[in-house]
Amino acid sequence: MTAEEHHEPSFYVKIWAILLVLLIVSVLGPMIGIKWITLLTAFGIALVKAYLVAVNFMHINLTPRYVVYLVTTTLVFMLLFFAGSAPDVMKEHGRNWEKPAWIATEAAYQAGELDLGHGHGGDHEAESGHHGQSEHH
Repeated sequence: MTAEEHHEPSFYVKIWAILLVLLIVSVLGPMIGIKWITLLTAFGIALVKAYLVAVNFMHINLTPRYVVYLVTTTLVFMLLFFAGSAPDVMKEHGRNWEKPAWIATEAAYQAGELDLGHGHGGDHEAESGHHGQSEHH
């Protein structure tokens, strides 16, 4: 396609429909509960959708060659950052760091090992015999 050519509106509706189907698949994929399907739908379909948007809506294939190199370089650095930081973040303890305490508290709560009460004050209001204003201000 040259810079002077334009697609019919039906072309963009077709791309939109493909993106919509891929969105539905990427939402339903993790509901199956199989880890590799979840990863495939999370990352694989996201890459396909990003490609479709970049080529068909942003027309990156019509830009100067250096723009493609800049986008590719940015993606490579993003992947390097993820690959370098993900192994540490996924562990409980690392070298010279620990996960914040609230993460352990949340995990214990979700496992049913911790009861956080019923909001601010817990049983304090029930002991005083009334709700609303407390006797101590």
